[in-house]
Order: sequence, then C-alpha cells, then structure tokens
Amino acid sequence: MAVKTHNSCGNISISDSAIAKVAAHASMDCYGIVELVSPHFADSLFVLFNKGRGAKGVKVSTVSDRIFIEVFVIIKFGVSIQAVADSLKETIKYNVEKFTGMIVDTVNVNIAGVKL
Repeated sequence: MAVKTHNSCGNISISDSAIAKVAAHASMDCYGIVELVSPHFADSLFVLFNKGRGAKGVKVSTVSDRIFIEVFVIIKFGVSIQAVADSLKETIKYNVEKFTGMIVDTVNVNIAGVKL
C-alpha cells in the first residue's frame, strides 16, 4: 500500500518501499546500530533477488495517513539496549515524518543480535 495525501497542487502518493528506505537510512545513522537484518531466512532470499525493492530489516504498513514501522537490527556489544532503541525510534520517527509529512504511529524495534 501507500500513504496518500493531497494539497492545492494535486495528489501525493508515497510507497511503503520509499518509506522503508528512509527508515533504513535513518537507522544506520544511529549510534550502536551495526546492521539491519531480515527477520526470516525467506525474507533474506527475497531481498537478495529483488534488489532495489524495499529495505532489508524494515517492514512498513500504512493505514490511511498513519504509518507503522518495524525494524530488525543488530546492535553493538556494550551499548545500552534501551538507550539505542529509544534513540532509534526517535530518529526513524523524525526522519519519516519529515520526509512524508504524515504521522508515524508506531516504531517497533526488534533486536536480532549483538555484534562485537
């Protein structure tokens, strides 16, 4: 699906894939994040064979003008999980809302692992 809005110049439609790429880029700018990972092996194969579609480790769903984001990350060993997760949520929320002009309802962070 996509989020849709309109202004005086016409209609605007932003795909979930575009939102996922923004969220993925914002995630990698956060301190403590090593990489984004797909939650399932089948998803890894899908991303591998469909390069350029979506972003690995980010799932986006939209309902009306609300955006729900779920990220799967590996964090750096020795950092506070709570601090990194809170920072990641705020960074993604800010960047996606700035990009789309829509409201991000939820950002769920899933820690898939820790890397030295």
